[in-house]
Parts: sequence; structure tokens; C-alpha cells
Amino acid sequence: MNASASRTRRPRRASVLAAGAVAALLVGLSACGSSDDSDSSASSASEGASAGAFPAKVATKFGEVTVDKQPRRIVALGWGDAETVLALGGQPVGASDWLPFGGEGVGPWAKGMYDKKPELIGTMEPEFEKIASLQPDLILDTKSSGDQTRYDTLKKIAPTVGVPKGGDQYKLSWEQQTTMIAAAMGVPEKGEKLIAETEKKFEAAAKAHPEFKDKTITVGSRTSEGFGVYVGGTGRIDFVERLGFENNPKAEAQAGEGFSVSVSKENLDLLDADLTVMAPIGIPATDISGDPLYKAVPSVKTGNDIVFDDQDISQAFATDSVLSVSYALEKVVPLFAEKVAK
Repeated sequence: MNASASRTRRPRRASVLAAGAVAALLVGLSACGSSDDSDSSASSASEGASAGAFPAKVATKFGEVTVDKQPRRIVALGWGDAETVLALGGQPVGASDWLPFGGEGVGPWAKGMYDKKPELIGTMEPEFEKIASLQPDLILDTKSSGDQTRYDTLKKIAPTVGVPKGGDQYKLSWEQQTTMIAAAMGVPEKGEKLIAETEKKFEAAAKAHPEFKDKTITVGSRTSEGFGVYVGGTGRIDFVERLGFENNPKAEAQAGEGFSVSVSKENLDLLDADLTVMAPIGIPATDISGDPLYKAVPSVKTGNDIVFDDQDISQAFATDSVLSVSYALEKVVPLFAEKVAK
């Protein structure tokens, strides 16, 4: 599995033609003037955040980004960015639906948080013209590929908070994501509070389950292309390490720049650990649990494995936003405890 584990195509670089179309559209929008003041959804976009200090500055891989005033029209493109805005009291006017959830583009843990459904934007290949037509005053792309051309095209539309240094290929924790977005929205204190509350939940779960301590774990998935395992620096591994687990050392030894490594059918023993956790992506869960080669993995043979067959649980575990991790803790930790106790 390559760095696009949750999508089978790698991002294509934004074309010169797309950039030109965006520039042309921006000229037209500028001539028409802004409609921010008359848009009721925009006026509530960051309700409760008006006390923030501006200009706000956010450090990114691409340099420091300055947000001069309270953003009222936010387009959230990164993985989990929209949920984070919602958690901080904002209302994105545009958002990308990565998993995809459909509807409003967020998981059940964020159900009912939108006042108005956002315009849904493409993920790896966002429609730059559509983004420009929303007249954003802030674009968020904090958990993303880190592609330079993508960023350069977006920043021509509005101030864009991209990945932090070292955050390429979606390697961004929910804390970093929350901190960056809270800063851009002018509500850093609210971000700090959310992070502290969520960290306490992890601490409580780890304390309640000392049996997790130093147990090895494999966290992987299977798509139509094959099996893969996740490596350190990614949300899924951060999640289990906070609970006391140690990521599979053999898998970690193969880590590259991406957030996962592919595992051939001939090498499925790489999945073996004290606990093996697998998620289906775009395939039925039975394609994993019923695979004879998967059944032959030592940890699977002894019953120390979990294959997520509940889509909500699988997606919460994968989303790794400040909202989804709390849901995942509630649902996943009991499953882990049942297997580790065997």
C-alpha cells in the first residue's frame, strides 16, 4: 500500500491550465465585488471567535502564513480539516469529503454541527474554480500531500494554511491540526482546551487498560490493490501508541516517506503482532477475514486480531480529527481490551 492508502490514485499536480482558469475567475469575482456582508452563513462562519487577536500567524512548510482578520468564509480541504473547524465553532462554506461520508462530508461524530451544508470539493484533485467561486478568505489544507503546485494554486485564491514542516503525505497529528486551525481562526485558547480535554480521555483509557503497555500492534488495511500497514508519524499509529502499544517493529523498519507500506500476499506474516488490527477500504470486511493467507498469520490463528466490519468505527479510527478520536476511543478501546485479554 502506498501513501494514498485511502485512495487508489496519487494526486496529480495542478496544471497550468487550471491555474489560469482560477486566475480568470478571480478577476471576474473581484469585478463583481464581495458578498460577505450579505451572506448569513458566512457571517456565522466563526461565531464565537471574534475575540481572537489578528493578524494571526501560522507556521507551515511553505513559510509563515498571515491571516489579517477574522475569517468568515473558510474552505477546508485537508483530511479532517472541516471537522476541526466545526469543533472550534466555525462553519466551512466548502469542504473535502475524503473517506467519503457523503451528505455533509463529515462522520456521525460531527452530525448536526453544520448550520448549512457546505459545497463539497474534490480531494486529491480539488476543483480550483469551484473553490474560487466560494470567495474564501481562508483555505485550510493542513493534512494533505504537501504538494507545492497544489499549494501555489490555492494561495492565489486566498491565504492558505498548508502542511507544517515535516507534515507531507498526511503526516499530521490531530493536535497539530487543531493548533494550526485554531490559530488561523483566531481562537488558540479554544484549541488548547479541546486538545487538553481529548488528551485526558487518552490518559484515562491507558490507565484503565495497563495490559496494553508495550504490547506490539499492527494497524493495517486492505484495498482492491492489496494489503498494507501503517507506520509511525500517522494518526492511526499515534492513536494506539497513546494507549501504550508499540507499533510492529518489523513494519516500522520498512517505513519510507509515505504513511504506509505495502505488504505482498507472500509476506503477510509481517502483519503478525500481539494484536493485529485491519480495516477494509472500498472492499467487504470478509475479503480480509475470509482470506486463507490472512488466516494463516500467527496472531490471526490465535484469535488476536480485529477486522473492522463497522464502517463508522473504521472511519473514526482513520479520520483522526479532534472529534473522531473521542468517538474511536469509546468504540475501539473495548475491542482492543477483549483481544489483548485473551
